[in-house]
Amino acid sequence: MSERKVLNKYFPPDFDPSLIPRRKGPKNSQQVVRLMAPFSMRCNTCGEYIYKGKKFNARKETVDGEDYYGIKIFRFYIKCTLCSAEITFKTDPKNTDYAAEHGASRNFEPWREEQEVEEEDRLARLEEEENNPMKALENRTVDAKREMDILDALQDIRARNARNDRVGKAVDLVARITAGEVESEEDRQRKLEEEEDEMLVRQVFAKVSMPTPSGLSSVAGSSDDASKEESSSRTVVVKRKADDIEPDIHTLLSSSTRDSGPTNSASTPTPTTKKPKSDLKNKLGIKIAKKGKVTV
Repeated sequence: MSERKVLNKYFPPDFDPSLIPRRKGPKNSQQVVRLMAPFSMRCNTCGEYIYKGKKFNARKETVDGEDYYGIKIFRFYIKCTLCSAEITFKTDPKNTDYAAEHGASRNFEPWREEQEVEEEDRLARLEEEENNPMKALENRTVDAKREMDILDALQDIRARNARNDRVGKAVDLVARITAGEVESEEDRQRKLEEEEDEMLVRQVFAKVSMPTPSGLSSVAGSSDDASKEESSSRTVVVKRKADDIEPDIHTLLSSSTRDSGPTNSASTPTPTTKKPKSDLKNKLGIKIAKKGKVTV
């Protein structure tokens, strides 16, 4: 049983295909094919309707003397399902469709006759305008009105689209502000004020006056007054990040300046001398006896 499905057949070494006799048949022989009705139709004999897709055992042949730019045209023969009347139709390569030929008429399909109807209407209108000038004027007026209506409708569509676009952008902006992606006017103003305050603090703490050490003033005693004033008013520019804690001025000086002389007396705290207790007692009029008795 499996041998009938084998595709490769055995050919002997002395096989010569030219010796096989050719089968002779009619030039335009018909072939039996299985097909479906390419369009809905109605039998002209009994009036039976045949829907599109109905299956038939048909006969196919090539139409003699007809072609479309070298493309062959085929004819098909089927029988009516009710009265067995013969129905024929053939291919239509020009319109990539099929055309009913004999025994049945194709059902009404407006897209097939639309072009023909438009052509007939156009010719009838031209003929009528040539004979009647008033009709031509009316037709032009109707055409102008139709064009104005079309332009108005187009303008309305454009305005609607622009309005929808604006609404969409506004909704998107509100969503972004809600999500925090876009800063509001208050946030922008507050941020600007914070930047101004930070710049002011930097300007205040950027320049620190450095007084002249006493040791250096004693050594440079022989210099003139102008040099003293210049040295006393010398400033040191310090760049640092503004924060709440102000650093000590001596920590900002270089190591050589700190080692060159003593620090300013104003910067170092001076120890406070306590007044003797005796002076306080004398002012109050209190006398202390030797035995430890207090007399007033």
